Amino acid sequence: MAHADATPVLELQGIGKEFGAIRALHDVDMQVLPGEVVGLMGDNGAGKSTLVKIIAGNFRPSHGEIRFAGDAVHFNRPVDARGVGIEVVYQDLALADNLTAAANVFLGRELKRKFGPIALLDHKAMAARALELFGELRSETRPDDLVKQMSGGQRQAVAIARTRLSNARLVMMDEPTAAISVRQVEQVLGLIHRLKEQGVAVMLISHRMPDVFAVCDRVIVMRRGEKRADKPIQETSPEEITALITGAKEAA
Repeated sequence: MAHADATPVLELQGIGKEFGAIRALHDVDMQVLPGEVVGLMGDNGAGKSTLVKIIAGNFRPSHGEIRFAGDAVHFNRPVDARGVGIEVVYQDLALADNLTAAANVFLGRELKRKFGPIALLDHKAMAARALELFGELRSETRPDDLVKQMSGGQRQAVAIARTRLSNARLVMMDEPTAAISVRQVEQVLGLIHRLKEQGVAVMLISHRMPDVFAVCDRVIVMRRGEKRADKPIQETSPEEITALITGAKEAA
């Protein structure tokens, strides 16, 4: 649960980004508290993707400062952002279809047992830990299930379990409910609630207004590289957010 007096997990101050003569972001301030779910909305070209890539360490900002848990941070590459506790669940999920759920959770972070000079993969330990993580997320996914046979909701559970493995403090989710069924959308929103319950901050990048209003505490609207609104969800409406996204309303 978010507490207003808590130190923000993430704080951006005056973030700007130029690509040559093109200004992608201008003077963006924002913060995310522990256990808070923040929706990030805006049309294509609004600056959402650039902002996410700066937070995730893909791009360095041209201006401004990023603070994480109160400390100024400088990310040169994604591994730097992951090192402090920022994980991104991208829309394509980056899962290996031919592997099991457990193997995907531990992909690149495999547990091993040593037998003298030989190190073997510890499949039993990985399956047991994956089962714990799916249990925490209240997901029906089983460690031995093959990813290629999974629904969209189960795939999201695998991707989110990966972020729990690394004890992420901020999880950014890029369009997690695009192209999945209504029942699976409910599963994914449930997964976001689980992260919130565990004190993890979540940034939800989405075009789906009902999902943002169902699960977010606050919504931020980007337009043409600038932040146009940053409001508690109970103080706004889908109509106002739509007007801000399209430019029918300039700011709120």
